[in-house]
Amino acid sequence: MLSFLNKLAVRAKPVVDKVLHFGGHRLQVALASVGALYWNLSPQNRYRMRLAAFAFAILSMGIVLGRITNVNRNVKIEASDKALKVEKSGVLELKLPGVRLNPDIYIFQTAEKVQVPVDIKVPGRLAFNAEKSKVLAARAPGRVERIYAFDGAEVNVGSPVVELYSPEFLSAQQEYLLSSKTAKVLEGNKTMSDLLGDARITQQAAANRIRNLGAGEGDIKALETTGKTQANLIMRSPIKGVVVKRNVEPGAAVSSGDVIATLADPKQLWFMGNVFEQDLRLIKQGQKMVLHVEAYPDKEFVAYANYIAPTIDSQTRALLIRAEIENNDDLLRPDMYASARLTTGMADAIVVPQTAVVRIREMRYVIVKVGDEAYRRLPVRGYDLNSKTFAITEGVEPGSRILAEGAVLLNDRFAKQED
Repeated sequence: MLSFLNKLAVRAKPVVDKVLHFGGHRLQVALASVGALYWNLSPQNRYRMRLAAFAFAILSMGIVLGRITNVNRNVKIEASDKALKVEKSGVLELKLPGVRLNPDIYIFQTAEKVQVPVDIKVPGRLAFNAEKSKVLAARAPGRVERIYAFDGAEVNVGSPVVELYSPEFLSAQQEYLLSSKTAKVLEGNKTMSDLLGDARITQQAAANRIRNLGAGEGDIKALETTGKTQANLIMRSPIKGVVVKRNVEPGAAVSSGDVIATLADPKQLWFMGNVFEQDLRLIKQGQKMVLHVEAYPDKEFVAYANYIAPTIDSQTRALLIRAEIENNDDLLRPDMYASARLTTGMADAIVVPQTAVVRIREMRYVIVKVGDEAYRRLPVRGYDLNSKTFAITEGVEPGSRILAEGAVLLNDRFAKQED
């Protein structure tokens, strides 16, 4: 420390001598005036002046030391070589010298071509199978007396749905009873066989009229057995299913043809999909369709195309395609949105897990190992086989070492180097 101060004094001496040489006399006069002024001040002001002089002295010494010790030297700044290489094709290559990837986190697999189904996406919705649905409608004017099955009620074949008062039903029953009694009277008289035939015909016509009004065979047998007419007509379900919609209320008057209720089988559904024009040449009846719905993202529903519309919808510019779905587990509901993959053929592709695919906007990338410490990020084309696997159709050669697990983590290194 003493050696450094001695050297500093030697360097500062020429500067001090120069100052004293040019302004020594004036400096002495100024110091004398300042000294007189200083002693005329109060002790408190003299203390403040000493503090200011001390601060000024420290500042001046710092300036002098800075000028003496200032060394103009060149600082060598080495530009760090980026580990990322960008090729003209847009492929990125990353080198990580001295870095060993944890094999428990970063798992590679060898690319192998296999046969995979070629699918097209078909958006659509679910609906009741119209072939397995029925509409109960009034077949004669009347009044709703009672409702047995409300919306959502499960019904079997023959279950009562609604009870109607119908004058035409009473008239048809009376006609049947009259013709039935007439036929019984004429059966014992062989000379009136012609009249017996007419009575039988009238009886059969009355029975058909009762059936057409909505009554069943049980109602006709009960009428023939008891000989008494029923006050009201009970309309029964023709299928096993549920009441989808009820259109009348108790006490309401109905006319012939008015819809009373809609019945459907919830276990028999249709998928109504839209195929766009560019895919028309790829579809035909009988093709397999795998459906996905948002309610069950990990579950697949299999159906087969059984109808292709003969014309294109003028509004959507799409072709309607339909498939039957069995809903035995009651998981699906009509009007659910669904997306189907329709298999149109087979093709060669490299199948990788979804964890191997890096998705950046509309692009898809995979990372392959090209050396002990070098990795390349390649753009690829392909499609999702399912929620767990991805089929690569372009961009990777067989035999490449693809990063199957940890691709997103390693891609962060690419992104940092790219920035």
